[in-house]
Amino acid sequence: MKMNEWKEVTLKYVLGDKGYIRGPFGSSLKRDEMHTHGIPVYEQKNVIYNDRTFRFFIDNLKFRELSRFQVRTNDLLISCSGTVGKISIIKNNDPKGIISQALLILRPDINKVELLFLYYFLASKQGFELLTQASHGSVQINIAERKVVESIPFLLPPISEQKTIAGILSSLDNKIDLLYRQNKTLEAMAETLFRQLFVEEAKGTWEEKCLGDIVDISIGRTPPRQEFHWFSTNSNDVKWISIKDLGTSGIFVFDTAENLTRKAIKCFNIPIIPINTVILSFKMTVGRVGITTEEMLSNEAIAHFVFHPDTPFIKEYLFFYLKTFNYDSLGSTSSIVTAINSSMIKELHIKIPPKQIMMDFKEIVEKQFEKIKLNQIQIRTLEKLRNTLLPKLLNGEVKVKV
Repeated sequence: MKMNEWKEVTLKYVLGDKGYIRGPFGSSLKRDEMHTHGIPVYEQKNVIYNDRTFRFFIDNLKFRELSRFQVRTNDLLISCSGTVGKISIIKNNDPKGIISQALLILRPDINKVELLFLYYFLASKQGFELLTQASHGSVQINIAERKVVESIPFLLPPISEQKTIAGILSSLDNKIDLLYRQNKTLEAMAETLFRQLFVEEAKGTWEEKCLGDIVDISIGRTPPRQEFHWFSTNSNDVKWISIKDLGTSGIFVFDTAENLTRKAIKCFNIPIIPINTVILSFKMTVGRVGITTEEMLSNEAIAHFVFHPDTPFIKEYLFFYLKTFNYDSLGSTSSIVTAINSSMIKELHIKIPPKQIMMDFKEIVEKQFEKIKLNQIQIRTLEKLRNTLLPKLLNGEVKVKV
């Protein structure tokens, strides 16, 4: 295929006159008109997390009134309020329903554009930036009016080449998704074994100790935020873990949004977290748990658990103990924050199982965690390859054979 067969078009070209549908205004769909069963209402979470569980439903009468907002197979749903620019595709097996005010339907003409090709363009950095540039609002960001969205430009190759490009990218995404699902299964199996051995079959005679007596517990620090020179995205500096990083990392933390300079570590006496250390968020969002993959740092909302030579359990045991602990029994709640303090963490009582039971657990779970770690490494590699290829494929820099 020759590059001169590509043409620059706008979204309007592939959407036509009926391909843009903004969700109903609040006056058209009021909260008291929604129910706990019936026909589902698609919300932002259904797009952001590609989730098909629903909170709200409408009856058939309301559905007929709002039928113009009904989702169809091959619709692209886009979040257009608050968290802007997240995309999900409606598939054959997705339930019929209508969109909420916070969503937008783009309904492309599949004779002009391959659905997945358009999806990857809109999900790319370039597409995301164009969508968010088409936003307005001083308090809450919203994607702007129809004519602004429809004017977004992009390069459109012949349909056969679109299909090939989309196939390459979706093949990578399918491999990534398979590894994520495999890790979810492995973690669930390990947690089930933990609950069986150490909860269901636990003996009342097992010794209990305060967590702070058998591991060293430290808390991270944050340099003054207004002094920007302490913070960095340079890979030569030290990775600095936030609660958000814990939420997106999986069990093993490989990447952080920010680093701190070596000078910051020294100046503010920030404790370095060793490799293979269990970490826990205990402020704002309580109960996120992870394991470091190199020497790292964290902010003051994250605790680190460094083992002694004679600590009587393995890191996987502590991981699940912290992951399954009921923090509501400790926390102080206000309208702003739910938090527990470091003293509470140190005073947590943890059971000390017999050595043989711990060894049996270790033999199985260490292998599962090692497989999870290897899968996370492969996911990072595939995501990097996809993110490198995506813009090059979309602008024709990398040629494909049809």
